[in-house]
Amino acid sequence: MNRERLTIMIEIAVMAGLALVLSFVKFGALWAMGGSISLVMVPIFLLAFRRGLKVGLLTGLLVGLLGLVTGPTIVHPVQLVLDYPLAFMVLGFAGLFASRQAVPKISYIVLGLVLATVLRFLSHFASGVIWFGQYAPDGMNPSVYSFLYNLSYLLPEMLITLAIILFLARSYSQFFKAGKTSTVLSS
Repeated sequence: MNRERLTIMIEIAVMAGLALVLSFVKFGALWAMGGSISLVMVPIFLLAFRRGLKVGLLTGLLVGLLGLVTGPTIVHPVQLVLDYPLAFMVLGFAGLFASRQAVPKISYIVLGLVLATVLRFLSHFASGVIWFGQYAPDGMNPSVYSFLYNLSYLLPEMLITLAIILFLARSYSQFFKAGKTSTVLSS
């Protein structure tokens, strides 16, 4: 195993572990059926912007799988996939906006973060419409309920994560070093 590949694997393990720890640091606990505002997305986005799409997807997948080990809410096997591995894996799509420059442009960071969070939202939204729509208040459409429920925690979490990522990009730009990893993990 070459040194760069080993370094990437260690970074993935450390960031997935950090994301798991940060998932327990929650701001508010208003959501009865899951969902919370935490810093879980920060390490996934950092690695996606640092190392690119493949590494971002793998890190997100590992974070989602770790979430399954730490007390998930499961009502159906497909819901399990939508709310855990898939919802966090799609955060790695921010890696599409990784830059070969020392630091991705602010516009790339914002676009990547928004795109990936929207994909996570869609995963939770589908799960909410299909399996958790029964919890909608009487007379409320399950789609509207799922939209509002998931938006109520993902929007603030996205904004907090964006603020942290932008702060890190400005203060610790060396962390966002360009890395060529498209062939490293596939070798």
